[in-house]
Amino acid sequence: MSKEVKIEIYKMMVKPTVVYGSDTWAVAEMDMKRMSTWERKILRRIHGPEVKQEIQGIRINQELRERAI
Repeated sequence: MSKEVKIEIYKMMVKPTVVYGSDTWAVAEMDMKRMSTWERKILRRIHGPEVKQEIQGIRINQELRERAI
């Protein structure tokens, strides 16, 4: 499956399912941090490791946010 398809599935099905009804929850700051962490984890899996000069590393949060839009 291509990255574009994975991102569309994430945007249209996965994320809305996870945050469904969140506007009615009493969401604490810790809950928001956990949701953000979960989102970055999923996006890192979709985009894979960053490869620079044959060295692999994780993608930074800013890059993941830009690619998710």
